Order: sequence, then C-alpha cells, then structure tokens
Amino acid sequence: MGNRIDSSLKDKLHLRVLSNAGEPLNRNVIKWSESYLELPIYDHYGQTEQGMVINNHHHPDLQNTYKPGTMGQPMPGFKITILDEHGVEAGPNREGQISIDTEQSPLFWFRGYYHNEEKTAERFLYGSRYYLTGDDSSYDENGYFYFSGRNDDIISSAGYRIGPFEVESAIMEHEAVAETAVIGVPDERRGEVVKAYIVLKASYVASKELEKDIQQYVKSNLSAHEYPRMIEFVDALPKTPSGKIQRFLLLS
Repeated sequence: MGNRIDSSLKDKLHLRVLSNAGEPLNRNVIKWSESYLELPIYDHYGQTEQGMVINNHHHPDLQNTYKPGTMGQPMPGFKITILDEHGVEAGPNREGQISIDTEQSPLFWFRGYYHNEEKTAERFLYGSRYYLTGDDSSYDENGYFYFSGRNDDIISSAGYRIGPFEVESAIMEHEAVAETAVIGVPDERRGEVVKAYIVLKASYVASKELEKDIQQYVKSNLSAHEYPRMIEFVDALPKTPSGKIQRFLLLS
C-alpha cells in the first residue's frame, strides 16, 4: 500500500465512495485511503443473520459527519443499543454487547436458527425483546458506534474490559508493524493480560529492544492498562480464506 496511485489510473477508477464490511479497519488503512485515493473508507457493521444494521450512510438524506474509526449509526428501521452483562441498556460511552431492540425495529426479521434451539436461545438470552449479536461496542452521544471485538474475544484484565481491536489499532500505528492480533492469556494477579502476536515489516528484526519500544508506544498512545504485556513476533497470523484473523487458534 505504499505506492501512490498515479493520477491517470485514479481517474480511470471513477471512485465516488468506498465501503468496508466484515472486519473493522485500522487507522493506517483509513489514512492510506485518504492520502492516496483522496476518499475516506466508510465502515459498516452487519451479520449473516440480519444483514447490515449500522452504517456510515452514503445517501444524502441519511449522510452525517464522517468520523474515522466508527461503524456509523443505526440503519433506519433498527433500534441498536448496548447491553451490559446484566442485560441492561448501558447508555453512551459504556462498553457492552451490540443488541437490537426488536420491539422498536420494524425491519428486524431474524427469529432463530433452523433446528437449533440452543443457539437461538443464546441470541435471545434476556427474552424476545433483545437480539444479541455476540459483538462488543460502545456508542457516543451522537449515536456513532465503535467496534471493540467479539464478545468472547474481550480481555478482562485487573477489572478492565479490553477490546482487542483498539489495542491492535494502536500497535498498527508503530512504524515496524505489518500485522498484529491481540488475545488475553491467563494471569494469576490480573485474571488475564494482553498478549500481541506481531508480524514485522521486512526491514525490521525482532528484538527485546523493539518489543519494549512497541509496548511504550501503545502505553503513550492508548493507555497504560491496555498495552501488550506480552509480545511474540511471528512470521504470519492464522486467517480464514477471506482474510479474517482466527484469534482462537492463537490460544492453543
């Protein structure tokens, strides 16, 4: 992604808008698009079960101020909220599970998995009103949602709930990092600690000095309780054929 697209090719592309769904974008990709294509990439959120439900809308009637790093705002016809671990709506700036209020979502249609009552019950854990997506997020006062990670990927460390995506995004800002994946590993004192698997760019060599530099970088640019206390440099990360990181394979 390092080479600037020449103006003649860029004109041939006839790009008007760029969209992404499936995996949230880190800040490096967003910056690259704005610098080299002169367009932001609009992130969106959805599921196979329900389709797209949170969007950075393109239509003029729905378009709002673009905020890099956000999934956007709920689609018309859906009331999206955040539930805490007790099934209570958490409110702005509090992390919890992305949920659909089915009673206030006229376009909601998913009622269950075929011949799988157990899996269906997991989605409607607090009764028929709320559909649980299995993903964690928060939203701000203006209704913009920010992805944290899969609910079962969330790291619980010393009383903090840490989303792997925000840590990965901070690590990716370091000049030596090509790719990274973050998980929680057991720790006697903290319950879990953050561990980062990092693929370095070709011009960098793994070392204890580089490990400490990356840790300090995350401390300074994210927070002291979210930095990776453990780092392992690897040649590649396990991924699905579509390119999604398989964090569960890093736990084995």
